[in-house]
Amino acid sequence: MVRITGHMTLQQLKYAAGVARSLSINEAASKLYISQPSLSTAIRDLEQEIGIRIFDRSRRGITVTAEGAEFLGYARQILEQAELLETRYTGKTRGKQLFSVSTQHYAFAVNAFVGTIRELGLEEYECTLRETKTHDIIEDVTQLKSDIGILYTNDFNRRVLHKVFHDNKLVFHPLFTARPHIFVSAHHPLALREKVSVQDLEPWPCLSFEQGEHNSFHYSEEILSTRIVQKSIRVSDRATLFNLLIGLDGYTISTGVLTTDLNGNAIVSVPLESSETITVGWISREGVQEGYVLSRYLEKLKELVGGEEALHG
Repeated sequence: MVRITGHMTLQQLKYAAGVARSLSINEAASKLYISQPSLSTAIRDLEQEIGIRIFDRSRRGITVTAEGAEFLGYARQILEQAELLETRYTGKTRGKQLFSVSTQHYAFAVNAFVGTIRELGLEEYECTLRETKTHDIIEDVTQLKSDIGILYTNDFNRRVLHKVFHDNKLVFHPLFTARPHIFVSAHHPLALREKVSVQDLEPWPCLSFEQGEHNSFHYSEEILSTRIVQKSIRVSDRATLFNLLIGLDGYTISTGVLTTDLNGNAIVSVPLESSETITVGWISREGVQEGYVLSRYLEKLKELVGGEEALHG
């Protein structure tokens, strides 16, 4: 339980939030324009004052504790409200906006990010978009390195992933549900088919995103991950995957949600005959509230994928 006293300052909260973003005292001190020893002392004093340990420190670095994540969630709300007061009553311009997303390789997540930054027209911001491995998405959100993580669940991985979410005090928020599709080049022999079967895919290279040392089937970005295929290629980024879809007549299995704004018309989506469904959603830490930019990003996401269940069902 957090013990709040009357001596806590906004500056202390800013210091704690800065360390949580960087997960490094040295890096946070540089960004906050304070010496490393002074920042370490400020964080230690704050922890003693509120009666909890916000950060765990080890040879491997700094991590946020479960109690620390809850505290930082409230701290960020207070800092944002204080900034709104300053903006409203002193004429001070809004400070640098901070926002970070970790996601599986979804074009709509990138489009929403672009749309959010453009629409808000922020004078100052420090934003991060990580298209990364499933395990790293979970780790980023657990450690508050990212505000949210975007990934999918289905009947195969749901039990395992939800246990991981529970153990890390994460909440999964469904965004949309879709039937599986394949992505192929617009010139692929299967591109004009109304639908394809798993058997139709056998002659073609199967492309998937590699998951590094956490290469569990349950962490795969593609459904039917246990299926044995004759030709398999793993890649680490979406641009490479799209190039190989075109260059090698490969395919990958995904949600069917394609956006032409960033990807053009070189890749098409074809329904895959399967009883599976894919539920894409976002994860966040328990107790961490949505900030100004995050709220708009989530609205943008919903605008982009709204109705996708009906379109791709």
